[in-house]
Amino acid sequence: MDQATQDHWDSIYKTKDSNQVSWTQEFPKISLDFIHSFGLAKTAKIIDIGGGDSKLVDHLLDEGFENITVLDISALALARAKKRLGYNAHKINWVVSDITKFRPGTMFDLWHDRATFHFLTTREQVEKYMDIARNAVIGYLTIGTFSDTGPEKCSGLPIKKYSEENLTAVLKNGFDKLRCITEDHQTPFNTKQNFLFCSFKRHLN
Repeated sequence: MDQATQDHWDSIYKTKDSNQVSWTQEFPKISLDFIHSFGLAKTAKIIDIGGGDSKLVDHLLDEGFENITVLDISALALARAKKRLGYNAHKINWVVSDITKFRPGTMFDLWHDRATFHFLTTREQVEKYMDIARNAVIGYLTIGTFSDTGPEKCSGLPIKKYSEENLTAVLKNGFDKLRCITEDHQTPFNTKQNFLFCSFKRHLN
């Protein structure tokens, strides 16, 4: 990713409200179901990759989680989330970064990614992502990405689609698959996008 990609996302968040982008979820049920399945302590270190102005962070705060990081390439996206959270925004560690250039300063018990991974369309980008994840995750990783029956593009950008087998193969060096499900995400435009959600556990051998 480069400056043009950052500019692209800043432009989207500058010109579109939450109900004008396809990925909006009022209640991120699948993500929360996966997170609950891990039995994490409220002090667990959680990072939401490409979190933007997603409301996942709101629900995690409501549930009492105390150590949350939200990363996004767009500073404007994070500014919207901060404004929505108001006083609670100071409880979150906000990081503006391209995920392929992210340098974590800590280890995470949970790495959550809904709808960032599929924007990495080259082998080099995927390998950089995986190197960072392997070095940063000590617990669990969950990814929501477009399935092999999902759309060809999102927000004007090409994407890479995954089957359960393909995604598992990409993560096998460092992560053991726990489970996968698919979901038809209903967009604000009354269209459907098929997602693949998978959870993994970090292994060190």
